[in-house]
Amino acid sequence: MKRIGALFATCLLICLASLPVRGAEKLTVYLDWFVNPDHAPLVIAETRGYFAEAGLEVEIVPPSDPSAPPRLIAAGQGDIAISYQPQLHVQVAEGLPLVRIGTIVETPLNSLVVLKDGPVKEIADLKGKRVGFSVGGFEDALLAAMMRKHGLQLSDVELININFALSPSLITGAVDAVIGAFRNFELNQLDIEKRPGIAFYPEEHGVPVYDELIFVVNADRVGDEKFRPFLDAVEKATLYLTNHPQEALEAFIKAYPDLDNELNRRAWVDTLPRFAKRPAALDTNRYQRFARFMKEAGLIEEVAKIERYAIELD
Repeated sequence: MKRIGALFATCLLICLASLPVRGAEKLTVYLDWFVNPDHAPLVIAETRGYFAEAGLEVEIVPPSDPSAPPRLIAAGQGDIAISYQPQLHVQVAEGLPLVRIGTIVETPLNSLVVLKDGPVKEIADLKGKRVGFSVGGFEDALLAAMMRKHGLQLSDVELININFALSPSLITGAVDAVIGAFRNFELNQLDIEKRPGIAFYPEEHGVPVYDELIFVVNADRVGDEKFRPFLDAVEKATLYLTNHPQEALEAFIKAYPDLDNELNRRAWVDTLPRFAKRPAALDTNRYQRFARFMKEAGLIEEVAKIERYAIELD
């Protein structure tokens, strides 16, 4: 009987050893831009092993064209893209099958920036001034709403396309103000250049608050079982960032040593409070309120039902 038992155990071990080992589930995430402190939760989830603990092998891909990731996801290429809530409303209105499943930065970063020693001290001073922009459409609508709050309209300023040269255009005097400046980057860049700036925040001047950076997926794949563990790992990383900001920064710099400079270290500090502590959570009223703003601004024709473009995963 002992021999039979030993033989059975040996056979069982051989059978178990011959079974295929299930590897980590692969997931491709397209960024909205090159890697920077805005993406800290993803980097920390990777370096701390939270993705691996969730059974995921996540590939983080910076895009060659920042406008491409949502369209790649809509076309069935890749799994998740980091995008912008305003962009989501427009692209859904265009018919793209995109759905928001999570948030990474839960407050606007976009702002109207002027030089502290420049001619504009308040928004009302923009009348007759030159305002630089990089992306037409939403930035125009943002600026228009902020100006309207102060008795002005777009025709009161000269709009100049500065093609993402935000800080240099202000410093050289090419423009008097810029719309589309990220408050965690451009303000720090100006300060480093010894030309400090002042930011006017859209959510304080007539624009409904919105999520700056979000996770979007193809609408046909919202039931993919990999997405919830991904968001749970991002949440875990965000809480680690909150509790251990300096240790997290050093891990971030170790992973991307080319980002070890004063600008990124300053941006890191300014971005930390803006990360979504509950990335999977969805405020439906907030999303619909902003959708109505987009319609009133003429950027979309109709306000879609919330479940068409934003959900909270189980």
